[in-house]
Amino acid sequence: MAETVKRRYSRLAWVALACLVVPMFASYFFDDMFSTISYLFEDPSRTALGWDAAGYGLYTSGYSVLCVFGGLVICGILLDKWGVRITGSIFVGMMAAGALLVLHAITAGYAPAKSLRLAYAGCMFFGLGSEIAGTAVTRSIAKWFREGPMALAMGLQLAIARLGTAVALVLSPRLVVENAGHVYSLSETARPAVFGVGLMAVGLILWALFVALDARHDKASGGSSSVSAEDPFKLSDVWKVLKNKNFWMLGLLCVLFYSSIVAFKKFAGAILIPRFGIPAATAGWMVSMLPFSTVVFAPLFGLLVDKRGKGTRWMIIGSVLALVAHLLLAFAPAGVPFYGYLSMVFLGFGYSLVPAALWPSVPKIVPDKVLGTTYSLIYWVQNLGLLSFKWLAGIILGSAAVTAAASTPSAAGAVSGPVRVELMFVALCIAAVLIALLFARVSRRHPELRLDAPSGK
Repeated sequence: MAETVKRRYSRLAWVALACLVVPMFASYFFDDMFSTISYLFEDPSRTALGWDAAGYGLYTSGYSVLCVFGGLVICGILLDKWGVRITGSIFVGMMAAGALLVLHAITAGYAPAKSLRLAYAGCMFFGLGSEIAGTAVTRSIAKWFREGPMALAMGLQLAIARLGTAVALVLSPRLVVENAGHVYSLSETARPAVFGVGLMAVGLILWALFVALDARHDKASGGSSSVSAEDPFKLSDVWKVLKNKNFWMLGLLCVLFYSSIVAFKKFAGAILIPRFGIPAATAGWMVSMLPFSTVVFAPLFGLLVDKRGKGTRWMIIGSVLALVAHLLLAFAPAGVPFYGYLSMVFLGFGYSLVPAALWPSVPKIVPDKVLGTTYSLIYWVQNLGLLSFKWLAGIILGSAAVTAAASTPSAAGAVSGPVRVELMFVALCIAAVLIALLFARVSRRHPELRLDAPSGK
């Protein structure tokens, strides 16, 4: 009888996972919908929207503002207090509402400054909603797969979510076709956003299905399985997390590693096109290798972590691969697309390895009752970095474009902005490698944490 119940629970867990991944797919698509057409914003006269590169950088940085200034931490606490169903529903709704505000801002015909302010506000709400929704999804997977293949489940969720990024990178240059000398109308520029809002609607429906399934599961099991009634969450537990050195290790590795990739993706078109002399559509395919590779390799690496362990080793290798990729992007010969593709191969492997080992390590360093808060705090540290580095990348590229326009055009001047941005990413990757090495030392000194142990052992 117990074996039958276990098999049924296992099947339901995969159904729950199928419902959880679609809102994240929609979130990743919307977040990266302008990445491969970011070249449009280098010259404000190219679009009726009238944004420049610095304005676009400001817009993308809006994703992290509410997250950084307390929202993510507070909402993470609410996640542990109220549970994933209530908290997750609120913030999946906020994610969709923010996306609608962005769509309104870029289609209503406002002056550039006003449209940017509204889009920035929409991106702030979208960002906080997305991060808490992602935290709720990760918390839910940890709950449903506690005694099962957690790393595999997280890898699958990550793979399908990043497929949303891949679709955005490939589809956006086809929705907004590159045309030299053409001034893009508001409706043309907004085509990716319209598609993204449609995905949000589907995600909302499937989230509602998950909520019903999760409630039914808890009722059948006699209550919530996530937190023991004898050991409820207290606000003082937040301080215990903040004093945990292992939390800060994972948080720093997360912010350094993800900033070197997520901020790069936001300006992929503006970096790859002048760096390797390729059209926008080719740049879209090139950078789409990142999320497409994770679709295949994130679940495989998750299964590897479940079966073989050695998670800290994979964190080191993934960080080194990201470093090699950015060194190629910065110093490989200009105008040779092969080096762009090669760098994406290295970056794609790193983008699969590090998260496959990092996220399943979090439940090993903190109690279940503060798991939502801990994930939120890590995302808070991550968003602090993303806010800073996306904004800084926009400033670097924008100032380089102004300098190039005011001087005699030259090949060196055309790539100076991308190279300077890449040097920033190289520095981030070096720091990530060092943190990963330190975390591996923690694993060796504290075997009781089972950071490098296979699942269930």
